[in-house]
Amino acid sequence: MTLEKAKERVDILSTKLHDLNKRYYVDGVQDISDQEFDLMMHELQELEVEFPTLLKTTSPTQRVGGEPTKNFKTVAHESPMLSLSNTYNKEDLIEFNDRILKDLNTQVDYVCELKYDGVAISLIYEHGALIQAVTRGDGIQGDDVTVNARTIRSLPLQLVGDYPERFEVRGEVFMSKQSFEENNKRIELENIDRIANNKKAQILLANPRNACAGALKQQDPKKVAERKLDVYIYGIVGQVETITTHFDGLNRLKEWGFNLPNTFEKVTSIDEVWTFIEKWGKNRHDLPLETDGVVIKVDSEEFHKKLGATAKSPRWAIAYKYKAEAAKTLLKSVTYQVGRTGAITPVANLEAVQLAGTTVRRASLHNANEIARLDLHINDKVYVEKGGEIIPKITGVDVSDREKDAQPLEFITNCPACNSVLERQEGEAQHYCLNITSCPPQVKGRIQHFVARKAMNIDSIGGETIDQLIEKGLIANVADFYDLTAEALSDKMERFKDKSIENLLNGVIASKNIPYERVLFALGIRHVGSTIAEKLSEVFKNIDALLSATEEQIAEVYEVGGQIAKSIINFKEAPENLFLIDRLKAAGLQFEVVEKETVGTLEDKLFVCTGTFEIFSRNEMHDLIKEHGGKVRTSISAKIDYLVAGEKAGSKLKKAEKLGVTVLTEEEFKNLIEG
Repeated sequence: MTLEKAKERVDILSTKLHDLNKRYYVDGVQDISDQEFDLMMHELQELEVEFPTLLKTTSPTQRVGGEPTKNFKTVAHESPMLSLSNTYNKEDLIEFNDRILKDLNTQVDYVCELKYDGVAISLIYEHGALIQAVTRGDGIQGDDVTVNARTIRSLPLQLVGDYPERFEVRGEVFMSKQSFEENNKRIELENIDRIANNKKAQILLANPRNACAGALKQQDPKKVAERKLDVYIYGIVGQVETITTHFDGLNRLKEWGFNLPNTFEKVTSIDEVWTFIEKWGKNRHDLPLETDGVVIKVDSEEFHKKLGATAKSPRWAIAYKYKAEAAKTLLKSVTYQVGRTGAITPVANLEAVQLAGTTVRRASLHNANEIARLDLHINDKVYVEKGGEIIPKITGVDVSDREKDAQPLEFITNCPACNSVLERQEGEAQHYCLNITSCPPQVKGRIQHFVARKAMNIDSIGGETIDQLIEKGLIANVADFYDLTAEALSDKMERFKDKSIENLLNGVIASKNIPYERVLFALGIRHVGSTIAEKLSEVFKNIDALLSATEEQIAEVYEVGGQIAKSIINFKEAPENLFLIDRLKAAGLQFEVVEKETVGTLEDKLFVCTGTFEIFSRNEMHDLIKEHGGKVRTSISAKIDYLVAGEKAGSKLKKAEKLGVTVLTEEEFKNLIEG
């Protein structure tokens, strides 16, 4: 076959397979048998192997293509993924409508859409082809999961019709109820031995939303494909010249090949909005996926621009959340989990009950205070709700159904993992196990924290590897990573080949270049998150300066305060922690700030950035401030020198103006940097 003939056949097969795929996964219509479909796919694959130049990223064969990825690249959103303001009652909806009418001085149409319980995603198409898929992340930036998104059968890789040359859409990736059940059945069959040992609850997927989020972050796209995720698209970002209303935009998206539910409606009043809410409040559990509310949007795109947005939410949309469903069930027992910091979390084991479309068997009880507040007794009949339709929680007890001789539930006094006596510090709700050196869940938890992406980023070391390293006696704490040798790993580690050993050791070596603030975070000091670690490193330029500081000096650091200061003092008073730091120093980790050469234009000036920007992303702006000698802060006070205010700046701008803080536009900030 000539290249020209092969190209012609590849184009025919690709078009046909894309169409069949959409018909089956979006429209629910099966036009040919599975065998016929597979034969066409096989023919296309063979042609792409024989003529490699004909293989495109949009080919139907690439749905599960690609190698596993070790890291997801962080990508800044071209436009922030704002969250919606929530309401739980009709009165707030009426207020929302009154504000809209007052601001616009005219009647408006609304579009009502169901609010689905999944993972928000941003998708960019160029020339009709999917080129990028990014998770919501923190709203400013997210993870590039394009290779995984391609495995979602209802997501078009190539659009049809008269679509824009380049545009962005947003939607919700989800796992249907059917897929959730099928996944758990498959997992159960694959893990029959472990389930026989009473570990079923630890192995099965907990709920569709969490399962979807976990699947989307799998490193191997083939495993993502196994989870059978789905996606609904709910809007176009920015304006398309020929689309003037949100409702028209949704219908155009369907024409281009996107998967949209058939539940959205255009209405002309807030009363009709409420009718839509009541209708789906009764019918939503008949849907193939979980939904926890309704999103109400002003229809006119022109009105979107006029109404604008706050720093966090668009002013032209609001989400109505349905009241969490409740069910009554039996409290069978309480087990206690040990976190990496030694914090003890009680977990209620319940008689299985159906709640918001999933089976609930466990619920967090948080701490001893919550157990006392609920006045829990063994074998109580308790009321369970799903907070935000995701996390089960016990909200009350049916005292009238309590047995007369029922015994009050008493919080444990000893660690369930190592039997050490628990302690509870003054002013804290949590009980802690202080056996940090040999309490197994703490040892593993601290090691997992240390190697995590935001800490030392040793991505070749996962949970199973850590388990085996501990079990074989190769590590007992994080400093032991830096004593590992290829010989020891080869001798003792099972199913660990040369490439795995090389990756692990290279990851350990590379971690020696991680900057001080991340090493400080990696130490796992209670209450010291990544942001606090960065603030501490600005003041205490090396670990010795921090460890020699008084509690008062630490507490004075911006955004730190007394509780964190006390935690750091407690950390340094434990000899084993100081010994660990000495070993990590000897291994060559970065325990002091490496001062970058700065231009010095901003001379220790304090900056807050708010709103949305066009020239720089928020992270780029923060980096420029630091590179030029300034410091970034997150809240407005009289000490702040400059507020850089982009579009849709909200309360921070008002407070800055009230306090007399100098306000800069993005252009003025650029001139200041370049000046």
